[in-house]
Amino acid sequence: MTPSRPYLMRALNEWILDNNTTPYVLVDAGLPNVQVPQDYVNNGQIVLNISPSAIHDLLINQEGLSFNARFGGVPMDVYVPLIAILAIYAKENGQGMVFGSEAGAPDPDDPPPAPKTKKAEPVTSIGSRPSLKVVK
Repeated sequence: MTPSRPYLMRALNEWILDNNTTPYVLVDAGLPNVQVPQDYVNNGQIVLNISPSAIHDLLINQEGLSFNARFGGVPMDVYVPLIAILAIYAKENGQGMVFGSEAGAPDPDDPPPAPKTKKAEPVTSIGSRPSLKVVK
């Protein structure tokens, strides 16, 4: 069967947006072919705001996630292979999903820590940091 991650990503992104919250994606920036702004990578990870107001041309397909955005005023094409996506969640309440159960994916028993410094957030927002919850 084909990987379920792109389907889950698209569905969770839609669900988060339908609930008037901001979709964030946690990415393992150390994996091959990850193209993200390195200035915002912390401990090998980056949090990306993928809301329609923050990015343009979002595409989630069988290979990965891609979009265009500005980081610090500099335009950039972002590409993240699906295997590098660790989680998708709502900024406001942490509701979402941590990935890791598919072959070749990071180990789900070792959830990634939340980033502690700069976030790659193309739009300015004020609020508290999101937190991830492991749901079993």
